[in-house]
Amino acid sequence: MGRGKLRIYLGAAPGVGKTYAMLSEAHRRVERGTDCVVAFVEHHNRPRTEVMLHGLEQVPRKRLDYRGSAFTEMDVDAVLLRAPAVALVDELAHTNVPGSRNAKRWQDVEELLAAGIDVVSTVNIQHLESLGDVVESITGVRQRETVPDEVVRRADQIELVDMSPPALRRRMAHGNIYKSDKVDAALSNYFRPGNLTALRELALLWVADRVDEYLTEYRSEHRVSKIWGSRERIVVGLTGGPEGRTLIRRAARLAEKGAGGEVMAVYIARSDGLTSASPKELAVQRTLVEDLGGTFHHVVGDDIPVALLDFARGVNATQIVLGSSRRKTWQYVFGPGVGATVARESGPDLDVHIVTHDEVAKGRGLPVARGARLGRSRIIWGWVVGVGGPVVLALLLNTIDLGLANDMLLFLTVTVAAALLGGLFPALASAAFGSLLLNYFYTPPLHRLTIADPKNIVAIAIFVGVAVSVASVVDLAARRTHQAARLRAESEILSFLAGSVLRGETSLEALLERVRETFGMESVALLERAGDVDPWTCAGSVGPRSPKRPEDADVDMPVGDHMALALSGRVLPASDRRVLAAFAAQAAVVLDRQRLQHEADQAKEMAEGNRIRTALLAAVSHDLRTPLAAIKAAVSSLRSDDVAWSEEDQAELLEAIEEGADRLDHLVGNLLDMSRLQTGTVTPLIREIDLDEVVPMALGGVPEGSAELDIPETLPMVAVDPGLLERAVANLVENAVKYSPVDEPVLVSASAMANRVEVRVVDRGPGVPDEAKDRIFAPFQRYGDAPRGAGVGLGLAVARGFAEAMGGTLNAEDTPGGGLTMVLTVRAVDSLPDLATATAERQAS
Repeated sequence: MGRGKLRIYLGAAPGVGKTYAMLSEAHRRVERGTDCVVAFVEHHNRPRTEVMLHGLEQVPRKRLDYRGSAFTEMDVDAVLLRAPAVALVDELAHTNVPGSRNAKRWQDVEELLAAGIDVVSTVNIQHLESLGDVVESITGVRQRETVPDEVVRRADQIELVDMSPPALRRRMAHGNIYKSDKVDAALSNYFRPGNLTALRELALLWVADRVDEYLTEYRSEHRVSKIWGSRERIVVGLTGGPEGRTLIRRAARLAEKGAGGEVMAVYIARSDGLTSASPKELAVQRTLVEDLGGTFHHVVGDDIPVALLDFARGVNATQIVLGSSRRKTWQYVFGPGVGATVARESGPDLDVHIVTHDEVAKGRGLPVARGARLGRSRIIWGWVVGVGGPVVLALLLNTIDLGLANDMLLFLTVTVAAALLGGLFPALASAAFGSLLLNYFYTPPLHRLTIADPKNIVAIAIFVGVAVSVASVVDLAARRTHQAARLRAESEILSFLAGSVLRGETSLEALLERVRETFGMESVALLERAGDVDPWTCAGSVGPRSPKRPEDADVDMPVGDHMALALSGRVLPASDRRVLAAFAAQAAVVLDRQRLQHEADQAKEMAEGNRIRTALLAAVSHDLRTPLAAIKAAVSSLRSDDVAWSEEDQAELLEAIEEGADRLDHLVGNLLDMSRLQTGTVTPLIREIDLDEVVPMALGGVPEGSAELDIPETLPMVAVDPGLLERAVANLVENAVKYSPVDEPVLVSASAMANRVEVRVVDRGPGVPDEAKDRIFAPFQRYGDAPRGAGVGLGLAVARGFAEAMGGTLNAEDTPGGGLTMVLTVRAVDSLPDLATATAERQAS
């Protein structure tokens, strides 16, 4: 049985109609005879959604008990046993109640898909893992329930359920989303028009990017080269000159006029020699285009107009932005220029913008480095001059008598011209043919291939020698120019590679993409194997249909004994393999670095674990021994028959036992809490609660009168785990009382700020300097000269761990007038997307 298909309804916010659309699709499938069941759908008491469940088979949910409350989750085993063709699973990003089969619902869905069951699900854009920071900056709410982007991207079909912000707010006002008592708070917080508009744009852009990926994959598979203008994608052609900044800004303005516009700057270097481009200027332009939201690309191509058009069509661009030529007027005799050629060859599917700038017609500054070899046209002209030049010169000299010496100089001039144009062989042909014509027409006896005067023999020999020497020098200079230009091209590419490493572009995929762009390949893969007879495995690849073995590639570059860089697309000349070898070596280094980093992270975790274990042992051997010793001493004294203890003495010893036991209980509790935090097993059960129900209970562990409470009744409810909040506040208060003067009670106050509530624990103790404020939250840290009996240094670490587990923060500030203030920030209920949740965002769908 094959893998099932996943269809996802994606929305920008709760209430846009994802669940309704999913149920409508289920009814359509049932009408067509498809075996479709409801595995888990949450209607949130919305009448229209609840009606849509009628007529659909529902798999009974699994009931779970957690912390004295009952919850229901999807019964994965029951769905697998039922084995329907299609299962409806709502809220893909939902976090299951502890004790469930999987931690996340998308993991439940993966099991259903693996069993061959098609799944239809829903998710909001704010629950995508990569967008957490963006959503928090928009709404001020950190999403605790997320789903990996790759899970959603792998879906076989993604359908956007869209609704305008005014329409969604009307649905909210009519009571179609939340209950009436929560509508006003929701409309003034999460469902503000600005929030909804930004989330809607985020959803539209994400889906557009996904569609663009589908389109690129389709065009690659079907080898579609014609541009499909599905979105504005603007390519900026850069030369490395100062006008590049103007072009980039102009392209950015063009992109802003169209929704979803994209800017791609490309610098094309010749494979056999580069024009005079400033590396510093290119670096500045790269930074500029990336700051404007675009991308920078470095491509190698012999024919710049062709390479630019190939790149534009390869990325499905719709516009090309070029600068007006910097060439002077007389330089146009060598050709129409890149801009005119690109405009002529672009065709009807590409718009070409020629942008004026301050450098127009001012020249390029430095001379252009010509090709590595003499071009075909130069060689042809060299043969024309070498063979036809002596004939034309002979016809002219037959009408004028200049003397043998002048005739020989003129023929030598033609030979030098042939050498300059065509190199060695046209010059040799010119020298040989010219010497025959000199002998036949101008050396006595005339019109015979004999020479009467020995001096003329010497003159013709010198003529041939000079011609051959000049031709050799010109050919050698051309080859040296080729080598210098080639090395310059390679050095620029390698410096660009080194620069990418220095800029932190160390991911293997980014490097392979750079290889693909540089050499104009379709796909690149880094292959490796354990031994000579073991199969090849792919360590990383870019592009469609990447080669699986070096034998399947058009070009393969070995890297060591068991690694190879494989490229598909075209056969590279041997001269390019040296640069390719540098890329291959760098790819191996990047792969090793990634693996070493992974091993280093694991080693760091192990070292941290060892440090924690060592500290635990130290705590057990020192801080825990003290209360145990006190308890033992008091018990031994009470059991002693040698001393008759008075009632006051017995009460004092019993009090010492009780204090030691309380202290021991507190230390062990903090150690257990820290171990839970270190192992990641703290799972908060978030619910709505008033602060005045929790904070007063946290003061029970300190002496009466040592702390004052100021909790206004007007504070909004908070979304916290009451148990974790109580432990966090208790640790803060106990720490403050420990360091505060006896006659200065600790103040515990609370206040609302935006969508947050702050609990401030203020003491008048010695305070903590700024450089130590973060260090005091580390495990087993005690500031200053705290006595050994002050604890193992876990209270603040546990408090911060619990605060962060609930989605809050804990920081230290200076108390005005002296002392330390601990600021514990938690979320107000009004800041949640759905106010009726049992866990944060659980019901947002």
